[in-house]
Amino acid sequence: MIFRNRLCISLCLSVFLASFALNMNAQTRSRIVATPESQPVNAKVSTEKVKRSILSAPTSQRPTLSNQITVAQTKPTQPLVKKTVSASTTNSMLNTGNSRLAYSTSFNQRLTFSIQAKLGIPYLYGSEGPNRYDCSSFVWKVFQEAGILFTRTSARTFWNQFEPVYGDDRFKFGTLVFFNKLGHVGIVADENGFYQASSSKGITYSPFKGYWEKRIVGYRRIPNDFGIQK
Repeated sequence: MIFRNRLCISLCLSVFLASFALNMNAQTRSRIVATPESQPVNAKVSTEKVKRSILSAPTSQRPTLSNQITVAQTKPTQPLVKKTVSASTTNSMLNTGNSRLAYSTSFNQRLTFSIQAKLGIPYLYGSEGPNRYDCSSFVWKVFQEAGILFTRTSARTFWNQFEPVYGDDRFKFGTLVFFNKLGHVGIVADENGFYQASSSKGITYSPFKGYWEKRIVGYRRIPNDFGIQK
């Protein structure tokens, strides 16, 4: 009986020790995580395998372009707004470059002296001075005394004889200004007024603003070589 009890105890102890040994062995064993492939996780993927994976990848649903894309070289676009020059500006530039219409300083001084000497002389239609003048004889006389010779005639004939001017040349001293359907003529002083033989005031300076500016027909300039025999 005692022997049987000892045998049971020995068997139980043996089973316990065997179980304990197996448990310890399982805990110390290295853990291996299986991957879809046999290759380790941290291992480098071969270049050939990458190429095969790219080639075997499904293509995009977007259609490929069959036509070659070319970029056409075009000329620079022209500006939409072109610079323009008005006719009056062009004519003014042309007249400024015409030396025949440009008076010298000495000529302007003689013209000024002749006009100043006649201020206040009474008006008389058809008279050529020296004590009476009408509009055309006044113009004729002062230019004659300044050095430009031409025949004394009517304002309308002066309009047809002499050269038209535009732009700023209209207001240069010595330019002729015509009024009242070419029935009257005066000599421009500046952009503000002119000299004339007035029927009511005689030889005088008159402003453009007001009465006279509404009656202007146009402007002419006498060439500085007018009347010179060539």
